[in-house]
Amino acid sequence: MTEIDEIASDFEFLDDWEQRYQYLTELGEALPEMPEAEKIEANRVKACMSKVWVRAHWDAQDASKIVFNGDCDTAIIKGVVALLVQLFSGKTPAAILAMDVDGLFERLQLAENLSPNRHVGVYAIVDVMTGQVESLKA
Repeated sequence: MTEIDEIASDFEFLDDWEQRYQYLTELGEALPEMPEAEKIEANRVKACMSKVWVRAHWDAQDASKIVFNGDCDTAIIKGVVALLVQLFSGKTPAAILAMDVDGLFERLQLAENLSPNRHVGVYAIVDVMTGQVESLKA
């Protein structure tokens, strides 16, 4: 079972979207705090209505892998950030860029259950994260 399968399975276990929203909120609350020094314009996801920051950097324990920090000012989107940070961190650039995030979002039914603006913002977060990965591997 892949990590994407595990995440999808966790969501499928929950009966309705109220419970899934609560789960996303809990993921966001558990997200390690992002250092204030990293909450700069260069790390901001500008296409998102919420204030979102993400930062990719090489893992201090394994220089072949990338880890992410992230934060957001709204509970649901912070949960999505936490989910993406968890999914992408500790992987090589190639593994991150090969991930089927669209497939995950379809399985989680995010498009059907987030407002159109939030949906656009979620994909903007992914775009910024993968763009940072591309920059690091260059």
